[in-house]
Amino acid sequence: MHTIARWVTTSAVLIAAVGTAMAQSGSPGSIDAQEQQRQQARERALREQLETMPDVRLHTPADTALPSDFPASETPCTTIREIALDGSAQAFAWALAAADPAGTLADGRCLGSTGIALIMQRVQDAIIARGYVTTRVLANAQDLRAGILTLTILPGRIRHIRFAPDSGARANAFNAMSASPGDILNLRDIEQGLENLKRVPTAEADIQIVPGGEPGESDLLITWKQAFPFRITLSANDGGAESTGRYIGSATLSGDHLFTLNDLFYAHFTHDIGGQRGKDPGERGTRGHTLHYSVPYGYWLFGLTASKNRYHQTVAGASQDYLYSGTSENYEARLAHLVHRNSRSKTSLYLRGYMSKSASFIDDTEIEVQRRRMGGWEFGVQHRSFAGRAVADLNLAWRRGTGAFDATPAVEEAFGEGTHKPRILSADASLDLPFRALGHDFRYLGVWRAQWNRTPLVPQDRFSIGGRYSVRGFDGESVLMAERGWLLRNELGWRIGPLGAELYAGLDHGQVGGPSASLLVGRRLTGAVVGLRGTWNRLAWEIFTGKPLAKPGDFETPRHASGFNLTLSL
Repeated sequence: MHTIARWVTTSAVLIAAVGTAMAQSGSPGSIDAQEQQRQQARERALREQLETMPDVRLHTPADTALPSDFPASETPCTTIREIALDGSAQAFAWALAAADPAGTLADGRCLGSTGIALIMQRVQDAIIARGYVTTRVLANAQDLRAGILTLTILPGRIRHIRFAPDSGARANAFNAMSASPGDILNLRDIEQGLENLKRVPTAEADIQIVPGGEPGESDLLITWKQAFPFRITLSANDGGAESTGRYIGSATLSGDHLFTLNDLFYAHFTHDIGGQRGKDPGERGTRGHTLHYSVPYGYWLFGLTASKNRYHQTVAGASQDYLYSGTSENYEARLAHLVHRNSRSKTSLYLRGYMSKSASFIDDTEIEVQRRRMGGWEFGVQHRSFAGRAVADLNLAWRRGTGAFDATPAVEEAFGEGTHKPRILSADASLDLPFRALGHDFRYLGVWRAQWNRTPLVPQDRFSIGGRYSVRGFDGESVLMAERGWLLRNELGWRIGPLGAELYAGLDHGQVGGPSASLLVGRRLTGAVVGLRGTWNRLAWEIFTGKPLAKPGDFETPRHASGFNLTLSL
């Protein structure tokens, strides 16, 4: 009888605890799901901030001294019907297409010194455009009476890769450089090496191409310096939930190049620092930590990430108060490979394996129906393009749960409302477009994010909108959550010169769909935000206020949602 009474009491408290949240998400696990999604959003923002890779773009302008078209007539001249390559012909055969893009040589064309020089320059420019900046195109003395012009390719090769004398004693390039002595020198390999050498914030690097001992040979001279390798970052914001602590404080300890592998390590700790709802007294709070380590190897990048979070809140019962709490753990191993880069874009593929688990409790009793343990893999494509100062990103990912790592079936599987083996397609795109107008500097930032499900999803895997990390203008206490959805964030910023700050205004919209959406009070949210952000010495700060513009009639949210972010780097 005691056991039965205990479970009846537990169930009653659970129903009371989630009743309000059910009105927004339709899920009996929405308290836990919303808290986990809030933690995941914070962790995603953290990783975007701490795991950034610098973009290195080295440009070599083409020679434009020659005319763009063949001369109408030259004297003396020789009829040329075919162009051939000598030397490293197989490696550079693709460059011949640039010699005569219009195909005017097919019927024979009488070319003199200017026309032949133009052909050589076109081939040379095509080779340089692909990054082979020390490879040269030559035309040796030859008999042209057969109508064949033979160009000789002199490949520029790397003789040595070495550090400048004033580089730091801990400098190391063996895993940073994708090229080796003897390889044909390519600017793209140098860009990748520089990105690896500069991927940790305390390191500065430069690579110069200096002449080698023989014609066609060059040395790569690396200058590398590092400041103190450890960094401490303190931050505070009001992005938490009122039920578990509105104000969140965090501390991050970062270690750069610890094992002289251009590697990155950080340990991030969060804890609530107050701001609970005053009318609901009792114990409550949230805390967590994230550990990350990553190391490059040429065009590859390997990383490990682990995080653990816990929250708790006091729930008032009929005769006594109960402590409702939850824990979550996430583990990830990720391998990425940059498969293509040129002067305007780069594309990477990645594969990650993951394991996550979570549990919820009332006092010391676990709510077994909310126990989760999932594992699987995700394959993704990441593409970045450059156009002037504008940067555009497009990412696509396919996630599939496999039942690995002793994954346990979800209780929702019995009702067809979830699975521990989800199949999810997600995508996001962004455009960062700086521009100048009316004598001032502006910036447009657009972000689009979407998710499509191929299986029923448990609440933790669903798409949610409403709050500073999704559709701004809402405080995040209530969200719309369902199996699929999309959102669009638009932001226009104005650089205020004397203050070194940016004034911005944003307009966001999002919507959700799927089977569980029929239980929601609505499916769409639209909000607006205005804010000011900037830096002062080592302090980065932001303040903003937002307002809902369109929402379902029964969707509970304040008329205004304001917030702040502070980050101090030591």
